[in-house]
Amino acid sequence: MKKKSKLDFDRTYIWMTIPLVALFFLFNTLPLIRGFMYSFTNFRGYGTYQNVGLRNYVDLFTDARVGHSYLFTFGVAVCVTIVVNVISLVLAMGLNSKIKFKSGLRAMYFVPNILGALVVGYIFNYFFTYIMPAFQKMLLGSGTSILASERWAWIAIVIVCAWQAIAMQTIIYIAGLQTVPEDVYEAGAIDGSSGWTKFKTLTLPLILPFITINLVLTMKNALMVFDQIMALTKGGPAQSTESISYLIYNNGMAGGQFGF
Repeated sequence: MKKKSKLDFDRTYIWMTIPLVALFFLFNTLPLIRGFMYSFTNFRGYGTYQNVGLRNYVDLFTDARVGHSYLFTFGVAVCVTIVVNVISLVLAMGLNSKIKFKSGLRAMYFVPNILGALVVGYIFNYFFTYIMPAFQKMLLGSGTSILASERWAWIAIVIVCAWQAIAMQTIIYIAGLQTVPEDVYEAGAIDGSSGWTKFKTLTLPLILPFITINLVLTMKNALMVFDQIMALTKGGPAQSTESISYLIYNNGMAGGQFGF
């Protein structure tokens, strides 16, 4: 009787899994296969197309614009990951301490994560284009937007990405800090640990799994940067802020180079 019951359960799980596998194949695996096939053609997203062999791959590895977009994306991702995790950990330690109104402050710090990336990007676009140059003009006599600079426009993208990402990473760090037992700190206090020593020897080792999670999540999200670039610079000036995602959109969707 037990064996029959187990067999029924196995069949139930199989029937539950089949629709999910079918959906995954239709909306994930099949598009990947078709995309790989199109990469050997000059497909424009519509109409007829011809096989071009490895030409798209040759262009991919010889186009300086593609190489720059990879370097830019990884550079921004590394900067965002460092900035976000340092600030988030400091904020989490402050919000986890015994201060007044910490519940309200936690809710307030989470607001940036609720807003859409494009909305945040357009708000900061206005700030960098009009407000900052106005302050510079008042203080220095002249002012230009950071978004117009090939050298410094990437900093604006890092600031916007970090400002929005800090909220979620702070919550994760707070959750990690709350898993540290209070008696660990009490034992450390008896041994004379305080300040930086307490953080380095007690807190840091115990929240290391949460740090790893945050590093991976932040890096993954930063590597997909697109909305912020669309709202702030549209890849400019002079294609200096083109990420991998934006280049794919610009060449594929707007440029009709689906095969590439």
